[in-house]
Amino acid sequence: MKEIKIAVLAGDGIGPEIMAQAVKAVDKVAAKFDYKITYTHAVVGAAAIDAVGDPYPEATHQTCREADAVLFGAIGDPRFDNNPEAKVRPEQGLLAMRKKLGLFANLRPVNTFPSLLHRSPLRHDLIEGADFICIRELTGGLYFGRPQGRSEDGQTAYDTCVYTRAEIERICRLGFEYAAKRRRHLTVVDKANVLATSRLWRETAKAMEKDYPEVEVDYMFVDNAAMKIIQQPRHFDVIVTENMFGDILTDEASVITGSLGLLPSASIGEGTSLFEPIHGSYPQAAGKNIANPIATILSAAMMFEYAFSDMEAGAAIRRAVDLSIEKNIVTEDIAPAGVKPSTTSEVGDFIAANI
Repeated sequence: MKEIKIAVLAGDGIGPEIMAQAVKAVDKVAAKFDYKITYTHAVVGAAAIDAVGDPYPEATHQTCREADAVLFGAIGDPRFDNNPEAKVRPEQGLLAMRKKLGLFANLRPVNTFPSLLHRSPLRHDLIEGADFICIRELTGGLYFGRPQGRSEDGQTAYDTCVYTRAEIERICRLGFEYAAKRRRHLTVVDKANVLATSRLWRETAKAMEKDYPEVEVDYMFVDNAAMKIIQQPRHFDVIVTENMFGDILTDEASVITGSLGLLPSASIGEGTSLFEPIHGSYPQAAGKNIANPIATILSAAMMFEYAFSDMEAGAAIRRAVDLSIEKNIVTEDIAPAGVKPSTTSEVGDFIAANI
């Protein structure tokens, strides 16, 4: 029997509801593949601010450090949005978690489900067969650059984008390695015609090409990449890019699948890896049992594959997810016209029962 410890950080909004469905799937995998799982629950985001005044408390950090993997739901609460009186924001908890755990890379796979092609606003012939992965740098760039702030009169604001060669080499190496395992095509996305940091990105990646002669590398400005992801998504195999560009491009890429509720992600680095859906906390749906849990359940599949090197366990979850979509056991965001949507918990129950 394989013993593993999982830190469960449900977070805010729909987080607790979708996390409950992922745990159902993990429990079923544990029974089927002979795992003994110990869950430790911890607070993060607005829930943590309400509890202890800190969006990522030290106790939560210790729970994550001691775990073999972290399953994370969502962060965000409208009480803190555009609120000048808020001294701390829930989203700061996610940034702190990434920084403290050394999670420098976010992996976001983008691929289509044949039975859901009709849900995408893009033409079938453009998106059918799309299958690529975005690797986003997570701990540098504008989101972490200093100095950052506003002038005393409040009329000027500033952020600083900072990257070191070592940070770029670290994330690009991951991009080259993933491309070598896939279709051997890496796209480096930057804005080297304008930004000094992007020029360092391109210079660093070019110097690394000789170490991966089997990988074809192309370089693309971020505005061009944004167009090509929509116009020719099958062009891409592995994309590697900096923090803010990756944040924007991966949300854009979600339209290929037809719903943000379908896309999982993994954040990996120096310590415990974290697995989470790419969507936010969707506070309007909290407590209504209507949110799509599939991205969180697929994040659990990635957890078994990346954290525990158990491709068979991950595949069992993926097959059950595919079946739920084929049978239209899905929530309202992807339910076909004329089909009664299932609730969040009904989707979770169906997927768990079919693992």
